[in-house]
Amino acid sequence: MQELSKEQVLKIMEHYGNDPQQVIAILLDIQVSSGRNYLDKKWAVLASEVLNIPLSKIYDIITFYEMFSLQPRGEYVIEICKSPPCYYTYTKEVVKWFEEAAGIKMGETTADGKISLVFTNCVGACDIGPAVKIGDAVFGELTVNRVHTLIHRCLSDNIKPLVHEEL
Repeated sequence: MQELSKEQVLKIMEHYGNDPQQVIAILLDIQVSSGRNYLDKKWAVLASEVLNIPLSKIYDIITFYEMFSLQPRGEYVIEICKSPPCYYTYTKEVVKWFEEAAGIKMGETTADGKISLVFTNCVGACDIGPAVKIGDAVFGELTVNRVHTLIHRCLSDNIKPLVHEEL
């Protein structure tokens, strides 16, 4: 994947009218466009300059919200809920399933750069828990077999939103 250019980053900010109130949306779009699901520090500096927001505030946002990363991550970031209701009910078991299926530990990325496993706060899918978020899609009612299916689909670039029956 080709590295994000300054022109592309400026175009993302222009899309939002260089509006500092849109900083979270801007940073998310830059992160997604990076191809590695992270914000390069040089783009944080550029956003600070263009949006006229102190760099410390940009870093406050990036480090406060778990959806942001300053380190390259996998093409598919699998977010596992760590909120207390999920964590104490089933998160430990789900983490084990994902670690075994992907061959990595939480916080790591597969050698091919396809998958990263990370914790996140509530994904808002308590009614179908255990659930995870991959990109914009939420997958619930997980079992060890469904986890293996999700990992396989990430590895084969076939992780479109799935209906329950497809898993």
